[in-house]
Order: sequence, then C-alpha cells, then structure tokens
Amino acid sequence: MIHYLAGRVVTMLVTLLAISVLVFVIIQLPPGDYLSTYIAEIQAQGEAVTSDKIDFLREQYGLDKPLWQQYLVWVTGLVQGDLGYSFEFNQPVADVVGERMPLTILLNFATVLFVYLVSFPIGIYSATHQYSWTDHGLSFLGFLGLATPNFLIALILLYFANVWFGTSIGGLMAPEYVDAPWSWGKIVSVLAHLWVPVVVIGTAGTAGMIRRLRANLLDELYKPYVVTARAKGLTEAQILRKYPLRMALNPFVADIGTLLPQIVSGSVIVSAVMSLPTTGPMLLTSLRSQDMYLAGSFLMFLAALTVAGMLVSDILLAVLDPRIRLGASSR
Repeated sequence: MIHYLAGRVVTMLVTLLAISVLVFVIIQLPPGDYLSTYIAEIQAQGEAVTSDKIDFLREQYGLDKPLWQQYLVWVTGLVQGDLGYSFEFNQPVADVVGERMPLTILLNFATVLFVYLVSFPIGIYSATHQYSWTDHGLSFLGFLGLATPNFLIALILLYFANVWFGTSIGGLMAPEYVDAPWSWGKIVSVLAHLWVPVVVIGTAGTAGMIRRLRANLLDELYKPYVVTARAKGLTEAQILRKYPLRMALNPFVADIGTLLPQIVSGSVIVSAVMSLPTTGPMLLTSLRSQDMYLAGSFLMFLAALTVAGMLVSDILLAVLDPRIRLGASSR
C-alpha cells in the first residue's frame, strides 16, 4: 500500500507539472496579453500612450521576459505558495482570492452534501421499486434536471424564492449585510440565500448520480449471489445492505475525483447569473483580460482538486470493493 501511495503521489506531481504547462500555454494562445488590453482601454478613453510608457509597463508586469521565463517565475511562485500578482485587481492573487474563498468553500461543500444526501436515498428507492409510479416520477425529474440548463433553473428559483420567501434576488446575503461584520443575523441571511444556488448547481450532478446508482444497483440485484442470499432466508434489507448496495456504491466513490471540480467549474456561470460573491465571476474576468496569474491559479486549483480527488477515490475503492487489488498482477 505504501509503494502504491508513493507511486500515485509521484504521478500526481508529474500530472500537475504537465497541466501547469498546458494552462500557461492556453492562457497565452489568444493574441496579445493583459497589457495590450489595458493600453487599448487607455487609448479608447482618449489618452495617448507613448512607447516609453509601454516599455515601462511591460517591465513592471514582467511581460518583457520570454514566455519560458514567465512560466518559471509563475511555477516557482506556486511551489513556494506565492500565487503571483493580479494585473486586473492590482493586488496579490492570494488577497484577491482570499476575500471570496470562504463563501466559495461554503457553497461548494453544501452542494456536495446536497448531491450525496439527495441522490443516495432516491437512487436506492428507485432501484428497489423498479417501474413503480414513484420510480417513473423520480426518473422524469432526473431527466428534467439533466436536460435543463443551470442558468434557467437559477432564474426560475430566484423568482420563486423572492415571491414565496421574500429572499432578495442575487447574492448570498441580504444587501444590508454585504459590508457588515459577521454576526448571527448575517449567518442566518447567508443560510437563507444559500439553498437556491445549492439546488441550482447540484441539480445536474444529483440527477446523473441517481441514474448511475439505480442502474448499478439493479444490475447487482439480479445476480446469482442475491438469489442465493434470499434462499438462505435473509431479509431484503439485510441482502441490500450487505451485498449489492456495497458493490453499487462504486460510482459514488469513483465520482469523488470529478464531482468537486465539476461543481467548482459548473458554478462559474451560475455565480455570474446570480451575482454570487464567489470566485467564479472572478475567473471569467481573469480569462477575458488574460490576467495570467489569476486565471492560472484558478485552473491549477481545479487540477489539484481533480488529481487529489482521484487518489482519494482510488484508495476508497480498494477498501470498498475487495475485487480491486492494488498492484496485483493478472493471472
């Protein structure tokens, strides 16, 4: 197990290094850079920009160096915990992200809980009550959740939340608490606003996971070992809990590596539509302006979530399913 973990950690580091190169190259692919956009904005305002000023700005932002040197500066800073400097916000990336990170973590954590807590019981019930009216109804809602765009669900829920519950539209708290210090009233306001984006972001993931759990559990329920367990006199609850459910949980565990990055990336559009004070809209802004340090830090954060989640899911799969053997040679 130790050798397996060491090998996976080395693979993770190599993967992150390769991803960092791809991220940096992709950000640099569009013509120009942040300074080109900045100069164009200044000229649009009627202000003349001399060549000396352009050269000074390029030297100040480090854009006069070759791309490989810019990449080495960025990667070295990431390893040392320095995320770089945001040209768009004129602040260190750590300060820009730090202002919105607590609410982003809260939103994503609540969404993950929503996905698992809703999809687990519904998936089990649909499989054990196959072709019942409830199963058909839940399947219809699942397909509806998969087919409906998140931004459309966001607009619908924002309307009903405002009409039925009096919740202010947009944001994660009432307007009077935006700049106020944290208090019990502010916490209650955040919780009152939190359920709308959680439902919106988690709908697609919940619907997909329900369908996967239902399909896997149905496949296990008709295998010979379940028939044998019934012949031995075990109750349906005992059979479900001890055998097929354990095998059907594989997709739940395997999705750990991709669920959180999907939620973080999927919340970008929803956050922009709902005016949420999270890191999502900031990512869109940084990509449009080619703010390479800010955009690169976001994308590397998603990559780190993915590779770390895949490691956790692989370890849990080995514990959950005895058919999986780490490093075992095929015979």
